[in-house]
Amino acid sequence: MSQTLIAVDKVSKSFGGVIANHEISLSVTEGRITGLIGPNGSGKTTLFNSIVGYHPIDGGSIKFEGKEISELRVPQIARLGLLRTFQQTRIYSKMDCVRNMLISVPHRNASFGDLFKGYSGEQKDKAENLLEFVGLYQKRHLISGDLSFGQQKLLEFAMALMNEPKVLLLDEPTAGINPTLINGLIDRLKRANEEFGITLFVIEHNMRVIMNLAEHIYCLAHGEMLADGNPDEIQNDQRVVDAYLGAH
Repeated sequence: MSQTLIAVDKVSKSFGGVIANHEISLSVTEGRITGLIGPNGSGKTTLFNSIVGYHPIDGGSIKFEGKEISELRVPQIARLGLLRTFQQTRIYSKMDCVRNMLISVPHRNASFGDLFKGYSGEQKDKAENLLEFVGLYQKRHLISGDLSFGQQKLLEFAMALMNEPKVLLLDEPTAGINPTLINGLIDRLKRANEEFGITLFVIEHNMRVIMNLAEHIYCLAHGEMLADGNPDEIQNDQRVVDAYLGAH
């Protein structure tokens, strides 16, 4: 049986007098694609930030592979195999795609001035193979800042894969992407899950995407857990319809 990789238990987080998360509990199972939905301001990104160490929580517990991680820093959590991407891409815009891939993996011997020194041919091959996987091989030597926003998101996804995470948290991966690229992205996310064995936890506002992608979905509203279930259960849950999907 697959094990629980992420266990969030009654996690709360406030900013001043604003409660972003109130006693949120959920789990992410190994090998699955898990979704997280909810209206803007429902606390989804705050929860992601807490899981990977950007925000210290006010109460509750966050465990990864059974180990409490709520007091660890971002680099410590990343080394355990828990990474995330962002709504706004975080790439090195003045470097080409291959160099972005190589610098995404910490390496003691690589200087900032000459990023190819200290990297093995195997690492360079891996970088180019992953760029091919996300559809950017032909653009591998282009300056990443010249890519479209959707292509930059694909590059950031490839950079995360370069680190071989156990779990990858994706914050709105299709936001800002040309609709013609979305089906290809869905396919690559599924392939990363199936072929590379990476567990995915995805925030997504595009309901067609998340219903097609996730096996289990959690819905937040006003910083609290509203509902969870498989895609059919979520689409037919009146609480979700009223709070988020909208009754038509």
